[in-house]
Amino acid sequence: MPPLAHERYCDEIVLLTETLRAAISGADLEANVPTCPDWTLRELAVHLGGAQRWAGEIVRTRATEELGEEQVPDFTPDGDDPAVLDAWLAEGAAGTAEALRQAGPAVSAWSWYERDRSAGFWARRMALETVVHLADAALTAKVPYTMAPELAADTIDEWLDIVAGAQAEGDPEALELRGGGRSIHLHATDVPDAEWLIEFGEDGFTWRHAHGKATVALRGPLTDLMLVFNRRLAPDSDRVEVLGDAELLDFWLARSSFG
Repeated sequence: MPPLAHERYCDEIVLLTETLRAAISGADLEANVPTCPDWTLRELAVHLGGAQRWAGEIVRTRATEELGEEQVPDFTPDGDDPAVLDAWLAEGAAGTAEALRQAGPAVSAWSWYERDRSAGFWARRMALETVVHLADAALTAKVPYTMAPELAADTIDEWLDIVAGAQAEGDPEALELRGGGRSIHLHATDVPDAEWLIEFGEDGFTWRHAHGKATVALRGPLTDLMLVFNRRLAPDSDRVEVLGDAELLDFWLARSSFG
């Protein structure tokens, strides 16, 4: 499953942010976010909107090093008015998407991911960041959450790439994801061929899209697999099924939560 088209990611930044704005409209913005317990719903929205604006400014300026928050125009909304927050989210998503569209995927721009420092990286990252934080917002606001299969699958792909990159760069937790003879199989029950096989070796792990017998298997609807993999749904939820060594899945989840 290759990454989606650059233009699709740009579109999704705006569309998913619109869905998030609708989810939090009228909700208690001071409510605690169960999946991000250090944040209120307002803080979650400001985090996401700020991240989008930060990425957009990195691409717009063709930055060659990390930008500080103070270098990003309107990094935070002015005041606590929900209407101001809503407009700020809309403007930020639109501006970020436009900066990414104008740049195109191949333009160089600093990123924290050493394997890919391009506008294309940021388009994908911001779209999929919004996929996950939309789940946080929907859970907090107690509204339904659904995700297009191609976006849910791409979120799993991207996260596996990020964890592999962190392992290669020496992240202490990611370095523990090793040990020959163990494996994890993710199997979506509602989307054909949406399967992942993660295999542990002595020097680290590898992953591929494949069906195979594994030490532990996680089965369920694709969106729920994605939520478990991003630690937004507990693996013991009745929405998914864990077969085999559940401790290995817990081991993975605990050590792929860096940053």
